[in-house]
Amino acid sequence: MKQKIQIVILFSVLFGLSNCKKAENDILYNKKYVKEIKEARKELGFFLSSNFIPGASVAVMKDGELIYSEGLGWASKDLAVKANRKTKFRIGGGSELFTNIIFQKLVEEGKLHPDSTIQHYYPEFPEKEYKLTLNNLAQQTSGIRQPSSSERNSVDLNTSRENGLNKFKNDALLGKPGIYQNESSFNYNLLGVIMEKATNLNYYKLLEHYITDTLKLSNTIIDNPLVTIENRSNFFDQNYIAQVVNATTIDLRSRAASEGILSNAEDMAKFASAVLNSNYLSESTKEKLWKSIPLFNDIPSQMSNGWMLLRDNSGRKIYGKTSSVIGGGSSIIVYPEENLIIAYTCNLTGSMEKTPVFEVAMHFLPEAKEKAATNEE
Repeated sequence: MKQKIQIVILFSVLFGLSNCKKAENDILYNKKYVKEIKEARKELGFFLSSNFIPGASVAVMKDGELIYSEGLGWASKDLAVKANRKTKFRIGGGSELFTNIIFQKLVEEGKLHPDSTIQHYYPEFPEKEYKLTLNNLAQQTSGIRQPSSSERNSVDLNTSRENGLNKFKNDALLGKPGIYQNESSFNYNLLGVIMEKATNLNYYKLLEHYITDTLKLSNTIIDNPLVTIENRSNFFDQNYIAQVVNATTIDLRSRAASEGILSNAEDMAKFASAVLNSNYLSESTKEKLWKSIPLFNDIPSQMSNGWMLLRDNSGRKIYGKTSSVIGGGSSIIVYPEENLIIAYTCNLTGSMEKTPVFEVAMHFLPEAKEKAATNEE
């Protein structure tokens, strides 16, 4: 019975996605890539239905141009509101990418020095056995522990960003900073507070000044459960028998710098393209942004400034980020040599190891176009 329902849902989604009329479905697409986009939409329809994801957004940028963007499924199931290109989703750890670029801009402006200690800007933070620098936080090499399950699921209603540090600030480090990478949202929560201390601006203003206003990202904002936010998606979770239900209310403002931002695929793709293609960052900063750093015994890191450093089966470089949070998640991949960016956001808690971005990307890479041309012949 469950399989029959899933098949019905799949065909309903695919039928709804079969029409590419811009007015009906709020799709942005470049006609040059119509074939590729149709194939990608089939992948997306199957992915959403087979994983019972209520709503999502996807965007593709090629050579600095947005060639495809669409909202899929439902932003609100209770109110029967469809997701569209303006729907805002919880992007979880994707927030770190925005925070890191704010950090890079403050370094460029001389307001922060990456090799300075935390106490230089935030004397109240307890000193540890080892020197702990801002760069250790940005590169996830601090030795600060990861949050526990209860800490990740904590409601944190009206907790300030500084008070949010109480969860870990008195804990010992897991090891000497710089030895290994241990991805922890606590690193970026602390970095966010330090940026506030150094600039006398709260994180809201920093995000607005350095990211959303400058890069014209109209669908990116810090989540706040106590106010109405236009075009914000509802948030969903799965219960013990895998039914999709409304997610528990949670306040992520104390974790804004690490996982508390609302955005969508289009804004995330535009953001990555600006970092990759524009002069928003200096050339020296861009050169370091996606550069592996040496760890213990000079072993190269697999992560840099919040991005995973990957290579596909064809040896192509990929910079990626994928993450999940209660009620949502996001993933983004950048093929720098092909100047191709794929971004995805959704409104269901889940393992973001399951993400459609790689399948979508395959339709826009060179061999996919060559294969299509061969088939036509």
